[in-house]
Parts: sequence; structure tokens; C-alpha cells
Amino acid sequence: MALRTEFEFVLPKGYVDDDGRLHRRGRMRLATGRDELEPLRDGRITGPDDPYLTVLVLARVVTDLGSIEAVTPDTIESLFAVDLAFLQDLYGVANFGSEAEIDELVERQRAAVEALDAAAANRSGGVLHEAAADG
Repeated sequence: MALRTEFEFVLPKGYVDDDGRLHRRGRMRLATGRDELEPLRDGRITGPDDPYLTVLVLARVVTDLGSIEAVTPDTIESLFAVDLAFLQDLYGVANFGSEAEIDELVERQRAAVEALDAAAANRSGGVLHEAAADG
């Protein structure tokens, strides 16, 4: 079995950009040692238990989010709390989980992507519309 290094996800609520577009679909890659160490050099970080460290690490490993060109710490800061918690859980399973946990995660996310696609096909309108790249 090949090593999976990237994971698709669907955020529970989604990121709302400055234009009011909703972005729920994304991709996260496995973290490297540098991804976890480099943010410790940031002047805003007071130590390894600083909550902002999570924001900086996630901004490094979330490679895609809807049609957002670059995921930045500001993007991660602007997520709803449930979405931030979701990404933290995803990060933990993807980087430290067992094969069974990773397989379960991949299957759950595959089902979430399919549900998002089906909902987009049947969408009848609403206040927020998902960005075209989301589907």
C-alpha cells in the first residue's frame, strides 16, 4: 500500500471569504518536521503550547481551500470554530493515526465530498453560495 500524503476534506461549515463566497472543500498534506518547527521561530509564538501555533501549522499544511489562491494564517484565523476543530482533528489522524483510522477518515471524507457534489447539483439557492471550485 502506498503512503498517502494528501487528504481531501469538506469543512463542516466552511470559510466565507471577503466576497461572501463559501469554501468547504480542501486538501491537507502530511506535515514535515519543518512544518512543526518553523512556526516556533515566529515572534508571536510564546512556546510549544501557544494556541496560535496551531494556526501557523495548519496554514502550512492546508494546501487548497475552495478557490482561495493561498491559505494563510489569516484564512485559518477566520474559520468558524467548528472548522478549526475539524482541521485539528484531521491533522492529528492524518499525521499520527493508525492505518485503520486513516482509512476511516478517507472513507468519511469521500462520502462528504459525494454529499457536497450531490447538494450542489440539487441546490435551489441560499444566502451563501459555494465558490465554483467547490462545486
